Amino acid sequence: MSVRSAGPPRTELIADTALALLAERGMRGLTHRAVDEAAGLPQGSTSNHARTRLALLEAAVRRQAEREAEVLNPAEMPHPSAGREQLVAGLATALHRYLTGDHRQLLVSRYELAMEATRRPELRAYYDATGAQFREPLEVLLRAAGSTAPERHTLSLVAWCDGLMFSCVAGSYHATAPTQEELRSSVGELLQGMLDE
Repeated sequence: MSVRSAGPPRTELIADTALALLAERGMRGLTHRAVDEAAGLPQGSTSNHARTRLALLEAAVRRQAEREAEVLNPAEMPHPSAGREQLVAGLATALHRYLTGDHRQLLVSRYELAMEATRRPELRAYYDATGAQFREPLEVLLRAAGSTAPERHTLSLVAWCDGLMFSCVAGSYHATAPTQEELRSSVGELLQGMLDE
């Protein structure tokens, strides 16, 4: 497991280490002691920053959202007035970036956190609130692209993207990531079906 060893603030290091542990060992491998050891911190450091398991999970969800924003970067999405082709290109670029390089492990940690949120209502509310920062701009873009049902179309598009990413990271297509051109074609077909209905 690779965790940044120099530079980040301790809270960021702890949260990044928690995400790395989730991706490597699963939920059962995430403990305060394991974070201390993997991050090279003195014993008790993680407990000082996140006293309970819920606090540690919330820190992980918060950091997950920050890191996903760096990958998906809503600011890089086209302006709502840019048109459908720019929306297709932006989504294909974001998906391709996620499915290549070291971002795949970030998806695995997201899946671990999502499953844990189904068992912890207090984490579910926190998890859902962080996810809204990605859904809301997408709904604005779909509305501007001519969607007659932007909420429903946003759900369909997010579900399609999530399913694609899961299949390519943890599912039966894990060995092969689609090219950016393939993603552009798929996103274009999806949006055509939604917006030209």
